[in-house]
Amino acid sequence: MAIERILLAIGPGDADRADALAGAVADVAAPTGAEVVLLHVFTEEEYADVVSALDFGDVGTDEADDVARRRSIVRDIADALEERDVHVVVRGAVGPHGERIVDTAESVGADMVYVGGRKRSPTGKAVFGSTAQEVLLGAPAPVTFVRGE
Repeated sequence: MAIERILLAIGPGDADRADALAGAVADVAAPTGAEVVLLHVFTEEEYADVVSALDFGDVGTDEADDVARRRSIVRDIADALEERDVHVVVRGAVGPHGERIVDTAESVGADMVYVGGRKRSPTGKAVFGSTAQEVLLGAPAPVTFVRGE
C-alpha cells in the first residue's frame, strides 16, 4: 500500500513533543512524498478563547482552518516538516478531540494517523479517558502514537 496522505493530530499539549512528532512524520512522509494534513482540534471553549485572543472578530467554526494556522505549535511543526520538503496542509476542527481526529482521518483519506501523548497509568486512562485511545480504536488507518518525555 502506498502512503499518500498522513494525518498528524496536534494540540496545545504537544509543544514538548513537537520535534518528536515532526521527526516521526517526516521520516515517513519525506521519502514517500506523502502529503501531511496537520490537524489542530479545539474544544468549543479553546476555540472561543483563541479567536478572542487573536482578535478574529465574530467568526464561526467554518474558519477553524484559519484559526489553526495562527497557532504557534501548528506553525512550528509545519515549518519543521516543510524544511524537510514535506507538503503540509493545515486543518482545524472544533469538537471532541478523538471524534474530530477520526472524522478528519476518514474525510481526508488518511493512510496513516499520528497522535502524541504522555504516559498515563491505567487508572488515569479510566478516570480521565484518552484521546489517543479513542483514535487508536476508531481510526480508519494505522495509528502511530508518539510519546513525549
